[in-house]
Formats: sequence, structure tokens, C-alpha cells
Amino acid sequence: MSLKKDKQKVLGEMFDDERIAGFLIGDAPEGMNRDFYLLERAYRSMKAENFETFVRLFQAQSLDLNSPAPDGRTLLARIEEHRQGAEYAAILRTAGGRA
Repeated sequence: MSLKKDKQKVLGEMFDDERIAGFLIGDAPEGMNRDFYLLERAYRSMKAENFETFVRLFQAQSLDLNSPAPDGRTLLARIEEHRQGAEYAAILRTAGGRA
């Protein structure tokens, strides 16, 4: 069992729609699915309300909520194990994410 925090608290950061959309830009590290990378980066950086907006923008670009990490697991499968991931998991499930 890991003692590492599963979600860092985000304090005082403003996320307008333009900033949220900026999380749709970027390349994944070698060996990582780009869609998964973008989702995970947004999850780790945003409050749930901003993440919900991100997921809508993500889907509007026809990106895959069920893209796998290098270990074959989806982001939903990973965050279901996080103590503070329930709200994020619900957002992904509502949008069609699978564990």
C-alpha cells in the first residue's frame, strides 16, 4: 500500500474555459497513450468542477475516455482506488467511462 497522496489539493488556481481547453494540448511521453495522458494530467491538476468541463471538451474532440495507460487500465479504473477520487470517477462514469 502506498503512503503517497492520491490527489494533490489545488488551491487558489483559476480555471476558465480557455485554461481548461489548454489541457487538450500536448504530447504524451513515449509509450503512453496521448488521450490517457491528457485525461490524467487534467485529473491531477483540476478541481472536480473544472475536470467535468474538461471531460466535455475532451469528448467534443472525439478523444477516448477509455484509453488505456501503459498497464492497460483506464483512468477510471485507477481513480476508483483513490480515496478522494469518487467525484472524478462519477464524472467519468456519467460521460461513458469504463473501469
